[in-house]
Amino acid sequence: MALTPLEHDRRYGELDQVLRAYAGQPADDSEEQPSPALTAYLRHTWHTRPWALAVAENQLREYAPPGRLRVRLGEFYALPDVGLNDTEVLDWLTLLADHIKHSVEQGGVQPPAVPVTHWEWHARFPELGQFLGGWFSQDMPDEFDDHDVAVDDYRMTTDPHLVARLVGELHELLTLDLDESDYAVAVAELGMEVDPPAPYSPSAWLAHAASRLSAPRAEYGPGLSGSK
Repeated sequence: MALTPLEHDRRYGELDQVLRAYAGQPADDSEEQPSPALTAYLRHTWHTRPWALAVAENQLREYAPPGRLRVRLGEFYALPDVGLNDTEVLDWLTLLADHIKHSVEQGGVQPPAVPVTHWEWHARFPELGQFLGGWFSQDMPDEFDDHDVAVDDYRMTTDPHLVARLVGELHELLTLDLDESDYAVAVAELGMEVDPPAPYSPSAWLAHAASRLSAPRAEYGPGLSGSK
């Protein structure tokens, strides 16, 4: 039988997070320098789950290729293809563990910065990724009359706690103070497949969406007469 979720997380959960950070990125770490993918993982994890770094270091060192029995039973973690052959992968995982250990021992906390990888964008702005990818895909014009209708649909169909989290992420993104071309890259990385409506620039539309999402919900019921 396949690994249970609990067993998967106990043995491979944080290793999986490290390797997900390499999606679309080369595994070009060297002894002298971690790759941009690992640097992004370290930066984000230091600021959100610093305790997980020790777990990652341990799981990376303990990983071993599964034997034929475990493969047949499905009780193994399938390493994603990172462009390395089987003889190189174990040395590479050990190298990653060494970099993580060095970062922890040296207290290598990097200051917050603009995300540099697809993984880091989504790790830092998870609810914004859900919002843009779910409500502003290329199908958005077929599903909603305009952008404001899509924003209102998200606001009215999503738990208020998640809406508040999204508003916070929107403000956090805007505080990065990027150029408009970089904001266009950011929303594309986070799943937006349609342009902001005229005359808004990407950052202006993000600010507009944050304001609209912050508006009180209309409540209707006996005796309320449709008042807000």
